[in-house]
Amino acid sequence: MPATRLKIFISSVQKELAEERRAVKDFITHDPLLSRFISDVFLFENIPAGDRKPDDIYLGEAEQCDIYLAILGNKYGWKNEDGKSPTELEFEHATITHRERLVFVKGNDDKAREVDMAKLVSKAGRQVTRRRFSDISGLVREVYASLVESLENRGGIRSTPFDDSVCDGATLRDIDHAEVKAFVETAEAAGRLKFKGSRAPKAVLQNFNLLRDGLPTNAAMLLFGKNPRRFFNNAQVHCFYFHGTEKRKPIASQQPYEGRLFEVINQAVEFVLGKIDRRVGTRATSTQTPVTFEIPRPVIAEAIVNAVAHRNYRNNGFVQIIVFADRIEVWNPCELPPGLTPDLLRKPHGPIPRNPLIAEPLFRVKYVEKAGTGTTDMIADCRKAGLPEPDFEQRGPHFVVTLWRDWLTEAVMDKLSLTDQERKLVSLLKVRGRIGNKEYQEAFEVSKPTASRHLDVLAGKGVLTRIGTTGKGTYYVISHKGLIKGSKGS
Repeated sequence: MPATRLKIFISSVQKELAEERRAVKDFITHDPLLSRFISDVFLFENIPAGDRKPDDIYLGEAEQCDIYLAILGNKYGWKNEDGKSPTELEFEHATITHRERLVFVKGNDDKAREVDMAKLVSKAGRQVTRRRFSDISGLVREVYASLVESLENRGGIRSTPFDDSVCDGATLRDIDHAEVKAFVETAEAAGRLKFKGSRAPKAVLQNFNLLRDGLPTNAAMLLFGKNPRRFFNNAQVHCFYFHGTEKRKPIASQQPYEGRLFEVINQAVEFVLGKIDRRVGTRATSTQTPVTFEIPRPVIAEAIVNAVAHRNYRNNGFVQIIVFADRIEVWNPCELPPGLTPDLLRKPHGPIPRNPLIAEPLFRVKYVEKAGTGTTDMIADCRKAGLPEPDFEQRGPHFVVTLWRDWLTEAVMDKLSLTDQERKLVSLLKVRGRIGNKEYQEAFEVSKPTASRHLDVLAGKGVLTRIGTTGKGTYYVISHKGLIKGSKGS
C-alpha cells in the first residue's frame, strides 16, 4: 500500500450529472488498482444534510484534494452574485492552487450547451486536455486511462520512462560515432562539459546514462542514431508556411524534417527564419554584417527546442510548426506536467523536463537551459523587440505556443474596438503589406470618399500609417508600433 494516498474532488453540475458523478466515484473506490492509490473521492452531496456547510466550503474541499476531476455537460448551474457557478469557481480555485486537473466533457455538440458552460468548456480546453465521452461507460474508460497516466507521472505506478527505455531492436552499431564525437567537442567549446576519462562513444553514452545493459536507449537513438526513423515513425517535425492568416490551401511551402534531434531542430529553425522578415545592418561594430529578424531568433529556437525536447514520444502525433502572415504556431503533441499551467509559464518556475535524458545533452550544447527560464526569456525578448508576449495554451491533446509577428493581435484589435471590416483590412494588409485608396475601393466595394474616410480613421487610431500625402503614390501600411501596455497579445 502506498505511504500517501490521493484525494479526488469531483466537480460538476450535481442535478444534471448525478449518475455520472456517482458512477465515477463507485468505479474508483472499487477498482483493485486505483483503490490502492486513492483514499477518498469527494462528492458534495455526500455531506449529511444537517452538517452542510456554507456554499464557499466546497472551495476548501477542492483545495485539499490532490486531483480535481471535472465533468462538464450542457447546464451551467446556479450562479452567485458575480455570475459564476460553483463548477467554474472550483475550476478556477483548482487552477490557482496548482491542483492536477482532469476535465471530461459530455458530448461533441458544443452548440447545445448553455452559453456560460460553452465558455467554460473552451476556457478549460485552453489549459488542459478535454477528454470527450458520450455515455457513462465511456466516461469511466476515460477516467481510468487518465488516472493511470497520472499515477505513472507521480511515480505511483512504476514504468520505465520513454527516454530511459531500451530502443527495441537497436545496438551500438546503430550509433553514429562521428556524431557523438562532434557532440563532445561542441559541448566543451560551449563551456558546459569537462570530459574526463575515455572519449569512446560507448563511454560517452554511459556517462550520460544513455545505455541500459549495454544497449542504446530511445534517447540515445534520437540524439545520436545513424537512422532514427528506422525506430521512430513519429520523431518528425512538420513545417508549413501559409501566405495568409488561416490554415487554408494552397500551402505555400511545407517540409517534414526527420533524423537526429540536433539536426531536426536546426532545420526547423532555419525553415522559419527563411519565411519571416529580416533586416540587415552595417559592419560598423563587427566584421560580419548583423542580421535582425522580426521575431528574435532565440525566441523561435526556444519554442522549437521545447516542443522537440519535452514532447510525449509515446504519442503518434508530430510536432508541427506553422508560419502565418501574422504569427508562428508551434504545436506539440503533449500536455503540461501536473501542477504546471500556461499562466505559470509566464512566471519564474523550476524545470520539469518530460524527457530528462534528452534534455541533458541539449543543455550541454546550449540548446536549452536548466533553470526553467526558457519561457520567461521568450517573453522578455519579445517585449524588447516591441512584440506581444507569446501565447501558451492547451488545445486538446496539443500544447501550442504562438509567436506574434506584429503587435495587432486579436486581443489588441478587441481593445481598439475594430469593426469586422477593419479587421478584414488588417488581415489583408498582413498578407499584402500595403494598400491604396483604389485597392481599398475594389476590395470592399465602396466609393473613393468612403475609402478615404475608413483609411483615415484607422490611421487616426494608430493602426495604419499613411505613406505619401496626395496622389496615386499614397498608400497605407500597418503601423510599426510596440505592444499596447497591458496586453499579452492573446
